[in-house]
Amino acid sequence: MGFLKKIFGGSASVQQLPTGTITVDRDGQIVTSTVTSAFPQPLLQGIGRDVLELFREARTAQMPLAEISLHFGSLRITARELRGGAIIFLFPQIALSPAPTPERQ
Repeated sequence: MGFLKKIFGGSASVQQLPTGTITVDRDGQIVTSTVTSAFPQPLLQGIGRDVLELFREARTAQMPLAEISLHFGSLRITARELRGGAIIFLFPQIALSPAPTPERQ
């Protein structure tokens, strides 16, 4: 699956990862979005279409999904099906530092 190539393309430019939520209809068109407008709309539409395709393929294989969660090295995508459309949550992953532990006395 060329999912990452579709999102980020073949160029070596640095882009900020998307943060926010998009809602797509059954045709893959964006209905609402909280992702910054600096992130290219065609990439968000591509994510929406690919997520809908995953839900359709699962139904065809008689394994319907209500939710999917994809974890990449620096991006997490969680999506829930909504009557043919989907709501998609985009979270950039950050390095987590260990939580400080209280000193014992």
